[in-house]
Order: sequence, then C-alpha cells, then structure tokens
Amino acid sequence: MNQTAVANPRPLARRPIIIGLVGGIGSGKSFVASCFAQLGCAVSDSDAQVRELLARPDISGELAQWWGSGVMAADGSANRKAIADIVFSNPAQRLRLEQFIHPKLKAKRQALIASAYAAGKPAVVIDAPLLLEANLAAECDVLIFIDATLSQRQARVARRGWTSQELLRREAAQMPLEEKRARCGYIITSDESSTVTQQQVAQIYHELRGKAG
Repeated sequence: MNQTAVANPRPLARRPIIIGLVGGIGSGKSFVASCFAQLGCAVSDSDAQVRELLARPDISGELAQWWGSGVMAADGSANRKAIADIVFSNPAQRLRLEQFIHPKLKAKRQALIASAYAAGKPAVVIDAPLLLEANLAAECDVLIFIDATLSQRQARVARRGWTSQELLRREAAQMPLEEKRARCGYIITSDESSTVTQQQVAQIYHELRGKAG
C-alpha cells in the first residue's frame, strides 16, 4: 500500500530554558531581562503583570473591600503605594495579598511559557521580585543572581522616588541576599557598565544554549 510522505516536516520546537532572575531591590534585574530579550528570549515581567492586575476594577474593588477606599486611586485602579504601606508593615496582610495575586500571576506566566514554546523561543526569563519567596525556583532550570552594591541600588531606587529607608524596609521582608546568592548557579554583576553586563548575559546565554544541546 502506498503511503504519502510529508516533505520537509517542521521540526518539533525545543522546550525553552526557564531562567529565573534573583537579586536585591534595585539590583538591575529588569535591565538583565532586557538583555536576554535582545537575544530572542521571552520575558515574564511580574511587576508589569501586577500593575495590569491592579488596574482591573474587579481586583481593585476586592482590595477596597479588604482595606477601605484609601487603597483606590482616582482612576479606579489600586493605589500601589497605599497597598505597599499596608503589606510591608503587616506580614499577615502581605500573605493575604500574595495568596490572592500569585495564582493569577502563575496563570499569566504559564500562558507566556506555552506561547514561547509554540514560537520556538530559546528561553523564558522570569523577572519576579519574590521569585524564591514565592517558590518559583521549582519552575526554573537555572537561577541567576544579579549583584550590585548597596549604594548603586540606593541610587537606582531613588529614581523611583524611594528613600534608602524604604528600600531597607521592603528588603527586610524578603529572603537575605546572601541566601539568595547561594541558591543561584550564576552571578551577573550589574554595577559595572551596561556593556559589561550585556557581555555577561551573552556569555551565560550561549553557555546555557550549549548545555541544552
């Protein structure tokens, strides 16, 4: 019996490498993620995803029921600063918010990874401030620690309008930096020039691609 052969079948897409970025506040994770994006990687930006969620009326309305109208901005979105003041001074409320938001972030992350797989992307970079605290390491093939001096990080958050005290207050609610560093397989130094950081990213990227075959 004759069989019809398929000419030049499309090869199956390789599963993308999942890269988790870890570091202190203001360490430069977003810049490193952008360097990976320039190399063709997809980026899951948790901060941007949280902003999208907090802009939704159903989300901001739920938070207003918890904490009052003071957490609502004039445009109906959630007031991120007001929420931060609550959750970074009350661990129970921070946990409550995380249990509400994290499943929604996971759904967005899984959708992005599926899309990257279908598109044949080489890697997906997860840029999440609480990557280790939220147990996202289990989703990653490799963790990279983004290292920067405290003075450099203070200068960066000052451009966001934060004081040094605010940085330290928020960081106190996270895993210690030395513990984060110890759990990572690679380190990128981001308080050098941007060119040096880009070179480090490219070196790690090509090494990971090589290991993935």
